[in-house]
Amino acid sequence: MADIPDFLPSLNGLRFVNAWPKEANIVVKVPGIGKVAVGSANKGLCGGMVFTVLDVFMAGLPPLANPLPLPGNPLFDYIVKRLFDSWNLPWGAVKYYRWMALPDEDIGAWPATLRGVGWRSVIDEWPAIRSDLDAGRPSPLGLVTVRSPNPAQLGRNHQVLAYGYDLVGDRLTIKVYDPNTDLDAADDVGISLGVDHPADGVTIAHNVGIAEPIRGFFRVRYSSQVPVSAVIASIRA
Repeated sequence: MADIPDFLPSLNGLRFVNAWPKEANIVVKVPGIGKVAVGSANKGLCGGMVFTVLDVFMAGLPPLANPLPLPGNPLFDYIVKRLFDSWNLPWGAVKYYRWMALPDEDIGAWPATLRGVGWRSVIDEWPAIRSDLDAGRPSPLGLVTVRSPNPAQLGRNHQVLAYGYDLVGDRLTIKVYDPNTDLDAADDVGISLGVDHPADGVTIAHNVGIAEPIRGFFRVRYSSQVPVSAVIASIRA
């Protein structure tokens, strides 16, 4: 068991959920794929919200107390900027797309095995996530929810922030801040899976605020940034 001291979604999370006035889709250009809508200001800024919360925490600043900011507000602009950062363009978007096209379970036999989403989540990604958490750093996660070769489905994936875990036997539970969940229930959100046979795929139970199942997860590349404009907006709120 490992929880990060001084971090709880109900305290450190943003005071609003990932539901915004409807705006035009946020479009990115992905090599080999073309222009793809990865989110909208209606319900697609999860990565920006995760990075903003992590920026504030890693900078040792007090949690932001802002109500939902409207387009043009410094905090809104900051969240949108960090959304783009969370996609680590172009390669982050390519990774989501590749995982969407992968099977859940491994296919073939060594040395020609195609590793599925389950194996990659548990064997490739979980050690780096665990290392973050054991070192006291929340770890941003990309959640792959879709199995499809259609790049237009990229925006259906989701991002959350891991801040603790329990590993009992072969059962792993990762505690997460979910931008889609109201703060009164935020401390009880997590994903849970067995990690003993990942080559066969994993079944992930979750109560994240999305309708889709979670097929797998990976550690999102993160570089900290001091949220000056967001802090100014918070002081003025």
